Amino acid sequence: MTVDRRAFFKLAGLAVAAVELPVLGAARAHVDPPEEQPLKGRRWAMVVDLAACHRYPGCTRCMDACRREHNVPSIPDRKHEVKWIWEDSFGHAFPAQGSPYLDSELAGKPVLLLCNHCDNPPCVRVCPTQATWKREDGVVMMDWHRCIGCRYCIAACPYGSRSFNWVDPRPYIKTLNPDFPTRTKGVVEKCNLCEERLAEGRIPACVEACPAGALHFGDLADPESPVRQLLESRFAVRRKPGLGTQPQVYYLV
Repeated sequence: MTVDRRAFFKLAGLAVAAVELPVLGAARAHVDPPEEQPLKGRRWAMVVDLAACHRYPGCTRCMDACRREHNVPSIPDRKHEVKWIWEDSFGHAFPAQGSPYLDSELAGKPVLLLCNHCDNPPCVRVCPTQATWKREDGVVMMDWHRCIGCRYCIAACPYGSRSFNWVDPRPYIKTLNPDFPTRTKGVVEKCNLCEERLAEGRIPACVEACPAGALHFGDLADPESPVRQLLESRFAVRRKPGLGTQPQVYYLV
């Protein structure tokens, strides 16, 4: 049987396609997973629902999650304590709100505290090395490599939100998170609003860990965000608002 020239090339093309198609199909089947999309906001803020928080007395899940996430040391000596998120009494946290007729639901109850990521942060103004600065989205950051341990920022912060490493903190880390840097003796540290999680499209660890749903995080510049809607529908207070720092952690009372 003879095959003319046109038929020969047609058969040859089909043979090549039969060989290549499975390979091409395999190539298309291997698709790189989508890259993590960072959370984007124009003004990040936190809202703490005190009533919801008080329904779980003794709960420390938010603080434990923060320590694990950021390698926060657990130093027994209170003089050397390092705090990113902690509790204090309502009266001490909000001295201007004190009254002999303070609601019994708040009087004497603990309040969750952290860096307020102020709109007008005095810590940023006094830092001589720019080791602390404010991002466009409102997060007040720390660069531990630039910190020289002068502690001007600690003196400037009216909320006690910064800690100084008087000793090497690394021996006091219970469970090391290899994905987050440890600090050294002689530097200041504080809450960073989980900026490393925001870059991965995740909410702060404390918000995720709270069993009471007492912590809310979102973009104040977005009218549809949960924090914006909560603040428009319920009464909230901020710590020491008269100082002009414009703290961006709000407490529903």
